[in-house]
Amino acid sequence: MDIKYSAAANHLGSSAVREILKVTQGNDIISLAGGLPGEDLFPLEAVRDAYNRVLSSDTSALQYGLTEGFTPLRDKIAERLTRQGIPVTASEMILTTGSQQAIDLLCKILLDPGDAVLVEAPTYLAALQVLGSYRADIHTINNDEQGILPDHLEDQIQKLRPKLLYAVPTFNNPSGATWSKERREKVVEICRRYNVLILEDNPYGEIIFEENKDLYPPSLASIDRSYGGDYCVAYTGTFSKIVAPALRTGWIIGDSNLIKTIAKAKQAADLHSSTIDQRALDELLLHFDIEQHIRVISREYYSRMKLLSAEIRSQNWEGAHLLEPRGGMFLWLTLSQEINTKELLPLAVENGVAFVPGEVFYSSQPLKNKMRLNFTHTPPELVPVAVQRLEKALVQWRESQPSVQS
Repeated sequence: MDIKYSAAANHLGSSAVREILKVTQGNDIISLAGGLPGEDLFPLEAVRDAYNRVLSSDTSALQYGLTEGFTPLRDKIAERLTRQGIPVTASEMILTTGSQQAIDLLCKILLDPGDAVLVEAPTYLAALQVLGSYRADIHTINNDEQGILPDHLEDQIQKLRPKLLYAVPTFNNPSGATWSKERREKVVEICRRYNVLILEDNPYGEIIFEENKDLYPPSLASIDRSYGGDYCVAYTGTFSKIVAPALRTGWIIGDSNLIKTIAKAKQAADLHSSTIDQRALDELLLHFDIEQHIRVISREYYSRMKLLSAEIRSQNWEGAHLLEPRGGMFLWLTLSQEINTKELLPLAVENGVAFVPGEVFYSSQPLKNKMRLNFTHTPPELVPVAVQRLEKALVQWRESQPSVQS
């Protein structure tokens, strides 16, 4: 059958990460590609006990639920966010099927084809996919090690009149970078002044490597709420990185009218996210010390990050630069200018290691000599092997290049 797809469907792109994971599935390949937590650190017994309690107490856990999500769980998330400096109530929140759905639903209610959206460079690949699917006009804001540049942001807002700024200011995916407090305050002030909605995506923000949380800057949502009403920041988070991805439970908070409109879009999409998963998470938060669990995984992930960083630095690759994050799940590796990591990837896979080429994280003018490396999933004993395989692939790539004749 000759199916006539919609214009929106023709703008759907596939995820480079998902395609890489397909290639590496079931093979003897060490994958540093996916944003996968360490399976050995999942709280398996606590999750099993939570589901057992739900299923043994109330058959309504298998019934349809509220579009906004299980109210006791929303209350608990609101309490946690309030303790983190984001005062919020359950009425300003909706639970979603992972934070990815939150991004999609917000874009669905906000964007018409051609609407301008501002992003960082680099930024989260799947967010670029969503923006592309709604045919947004995506523009990059210049940044430095402190975050996006306020002057360029204001200039682009005046020029483009964007509807949205999408940002991952804490442990950015893919770069791992974190904006400074001063830069955050300025960005929120500018967006409030020009009535530009910010979507703050924070899936990694609780995985912090320093024990003193006061050393980390406040969220954009926290800064925004210090002004009072008429919030300009919608904030999304998830249990995927701090409990387990398969639970597919995330949330988005924002102005109550915004949340009501998102709820209408969610009703059209899937009625509600999984009731039983939400009920199990509610039980987990009641009977499991999730704060201690987060401290445990953060310490272990810090150790794994330092190990991968040390192994890479030991190679002394010419022109290489590595950004060590203060938290999160990713290392951002810059190689010498002539190396094309997209071309390097097939050689790496042949040698038994995978990564994500950096160029897929840019909306325009991609930098081709960068790569994202995940350090949370690979067992520590395999990290030296992975780096050795990457070194072998680099040697083969250089040997494959035509020699320059003088």
